[in-house]
Amino acid sequence: MEDSIILNPYNMGDIMLSNRVVMAPMTRCRAINNIPNQMMVDYYANRSSAGLIITEGTSPSQNGLGYARIPGIFTEAQIKGWQLVTNKVHNNGGKIFVQLMHTGRISHPLSMPKTAKILAPSAIKAKGQMWTDLMGMQDFHTPIPMSIEQIKSTITEYIVSSENAIKAGFDGVEIHCANGYLIEQFLNPESNGRIDIYGGSIVNRARFLMEIVQGVSNSIGQNRVGVRLSPYGRANDMPLYSNILNTYDYIASELNKLDVAYIHLLNQMDADVAINYNNVQSVIRSNFKNTLIICGGYDYNSAKNSIEHKMTDLIAFGRPFINNPDLVERFKNNWEMSKDLKLDLFYSGGQEGYNDYPNYYNHNCLLTESINS
Repeated sequence: MEDSIILNPYNMGDIMLSNRVVMAPMTRCRAINNIPNQMMVDYYANRSSAGLIITEGTSPSQNGLGYARIPGIFTEAQIKGWQLVTNKVHNNGGKIFVQLMHTGRISHPLSMPKTAKILAPSAIKAKGQMWTDLMGMQDFHTPIPMSIEQIKSTITEYIVSSENAIKAGFDGVEIHCANGYLIEQFLNPESNGRIDIYGGSIVNRARFLMEIVQGVSNSIGQNRVGVRLSPYGRANDMPLYSNILNTYDYIASELNKLDVAYIHLLNQMDADVAINYNNVQSVIRSNFKNTLIICGGYDYNSAKNSIEHKMTDLIAFGRPFINNPDLVERFKNNWEMSKDLKLDLFYSGGQEGYNDYPNYYNHNCLLTESINS
């Protein structure tokens, strides 16, 4: 393959990435008892040729453990489990950030410790259901509206978990402010009915995010902090609202002032909001001077084109990394992409559909040996 900008090294502040390919965060539900394990070590190690890996959503506290079998980073056992992951990725020459994800109202008690609480900005129940290992699909619960004290303690949990991430060997953290989870629940006026300093105006609704980012940056350095956003996304019962453009205009400007390492922008490819999303992307690109990552439906050619036209700096790939653990090598060598994607095993909890996807070279060597034998 010809020399390609997407395969060239990239300097993200003071973190040198071997290429511009990012492995997007993807919940895979393999952390038994919410602790990273050897399955996860193998999974991330096999994908460490990505310029940057962003882990699956990882809870900063017991209150954020909304889904079955998602990892946390608030106990010593979790820190030690993640150390095994980061050591392996680094030994393979990769870089890895942990995504801090507090699910807020997108949760169920059956997936949480008995002492945990389902918290949100307001007592507004999300529509829909979620999987629990004990009782299958269950309705969401009405969350507890957070007191000022609970807001402050949750901010502290983000700061402490970020410090834990550095102890565990991560190169940085990504603050998950997307997909309808806790921080975006504060941003959206349809899920935030507060009348105090954390509700109402754009500045107030964004305050929770900014205080988290400021606190984490003060603790581990702003060059180790990224933020994920999903404007016009409707995941997890996030209705659209009238001033989305102004909201993300403000957020991008404030994150630029805070000088964080990157914004990770999720394009959910909804045709009916494509023009509005493109406007937001342009505003963010204009307002934010550090690294921009975009994720959502890219292949090699569209990713290369977006970078060459300076629409973004890095491209994150999600599903292609599931069944193509050697995605970067496939790009480099123009190897065919695997079409074997076991959708029914995405969240199953075992090795099947997780660590049983072969890389191209080994798979085809085995095929050749089989044919010749």
